[in-house]
Amino acid sequence: MQDKAIALSAASLPIRLAVMVYELLLVAAVLMISALPFVLLARDAQTGWLHTLFQVYLLAMLFLYFSAFWLRSGQTLAMKTWRVRLVSLSGDRLSLKQAALRFAFAWLGLLAAGLGFVWALFDRDRQFLHDRLAGTRLIRVARPA
Repeated sequence: MQDKAIALSAASLPIRLAVMVYELLLVAAVLMISALPFVLLARDAQTGWLHTLFQVYLLAMLFLYFSAFWLRSGQTLAMKTWRVRLVSLSGDRLSLKQAALRFAFAWLGLLAAGLGFVWALFDRDRQFLHDRLAGTRLIRVARPA
């Protein structure tokens, strides 16, 4: 990876929060576009097993969105904008297992009243809990020359 020669500096907490805000806008669009075919086929997914299936489907679409970017380049569009890259602790690209663990742990941290994100305020390296557990970290990328 070209950034290995450069010291891997951690992305600051304010930058990571800015990425999350931008990512929220992108994820809203992904969910709306992903929901359309399901809603057109199912017609009514507000109750019963179709509702549960719809939620699982949307969660799968989110995993596909994030993992595709994380595995390919380590950066979603929001991360590219803020020059942040997701890497393994060694600085290499993520494995599918790391991407899946990070995604799952991030959801668990979010569902636990956001405690997985608040963790960064107390972590010695200011890492989110899902990054700590998945063996990943967010680094700053140097500006292109």
